[in-house]
Amino acid sequence: MEVAVIGFNHNLSPIKIREKVFFTEAKKIEATTILLDKNIDEIIILSTCNRSEIYVVSDNIERAVHIVKEFYLSFFNDKTIDEYIFSKINDEAVRHIFQVCAGFDSIVIGEDQILGQVKEALTTAMVLNGSSKILNKLFREAITAAKKIKTKAKISENPLSISYIGVKKLRENIKDLSNKKILVIGIGKMGILALTHLRENKTGQIFICNRNKCKSIDIWEKYKDVEVVEYENLKNIINEVDIIISATSSPHVIIKEEDMKKNRDKALYILDLAMPRDIDENIKNIPNILLYDVDSLKTESEENKIMRETLLNENLSFIDECIDEFNIWKSSLKADKVLESMYIKCNNIKEDTVSYIYRKTNLSVKDKKIIDKMIESSLKRLMREAVITLKDTREEKKLNEYVKVLNELFGF
Repeated sequence: MEVAVIGFNHNLSPIKIREKVFFTEAKKIEATTILLDKNIDEIIILSTCNRSEIYVVSDNIERAVHIVKEFYLSFFNDKTIDEYIFSKINDEAVRHIFQVCAGFDSIVIGEDQILGQVKEALTTAMVLNGSSKILNKLFREAITAAKKIKTKAKISENPLSISYIGVKKLRENIKDLSNKKILVIGIGKMGILALTHLRENKTGQIFICNRNKCKSIDIWEKYKDVEVVEYENLKNIINEVDIIISATSSPHVIIKEEDMKKNRDKALYILDLAMPRDIDENIKNIPNILLYDVDSLKTESEENKIMRETLLNENLSFIDECIDEFNIWKSSLKADKVLESMYIKCNNIKEDTVSYIYRKTNLSVKDKKIIDKMIESSLKRLMREAVITLKDTREEKKLNEYVKVLNELFGF
């Protein structure tokens, strides 16, 4: 079995492409079912603001990659995305998920949110029966390695996220947030992070608006200094505030160009952290409105970027070791299969033998149990050396030779 990843990410695809191939939870369920029906053995879908990636396992990986590429084009019904799609196979695919988990491959180097998103992707795939032995092992190992890297590099001492960088960018541009009215739309994980960073920066009045009013009330109970705005009043307040931060899970734009005043006497800063985007991109053409999306935040300070890349690069050798260990484990699955066949064959031999003995003799139940155990023990002794050799062989080429010989000798 081989591993591949196929999809789109911020390195090769602009946000206008990534939002076209974003998977909602409903789409993940549908896509997993479709791909499993196409005889792909395992599937995990990782879809975030930075990436839309499908990880697969198959015994014909080139075929699987072709199927997933064609699936993307048909499922999202858009041929223009074809030039942006990427694929990685085996070691490159394994290295990719390790780097993604550790924050190597994020817009914000070392960001914390991706680890939770990878865990969620794995959990979803397991619930849908999309992933199994190989991808479960791969993702768990990548998550474990990422935690070790973050601890060693002390990345979590200065946690970063897209929300943090977004608020930082606003602060750099506006300088003084203390007298500004700020509206946060959507209070999922991204919105809550933005709200947290805003409150740490001595801002003026903060308003929160969410389609689910009960969730807004829950946030208000925790942060009494925020003011809840009814979702129905959203279009009224957007022209009264100085800053808008939007991070909803809406599948379509929630603020359109026609919703905004065209003649503004003061600047409005809008930070769109959603995927797909919440804000009509044409709004940026209105005078006195500055609109930032996720891709606008790639301009993180060079000094911080270099520092974090240096810390993370020090751990690349550790990732190489993890990849080697995963490949050794994956190779051992070949031995497990032939060993299972050997155990089945031995058990059949035992059953045939004791059945013959029982027919030809008049043994007590106690004697039958003794004979059964003796034959089973003898067969296990016969297999022991082969089992030990297969389990201890770490060189893939030699293991393949042993497996081939055993298959030929025993007709598995």
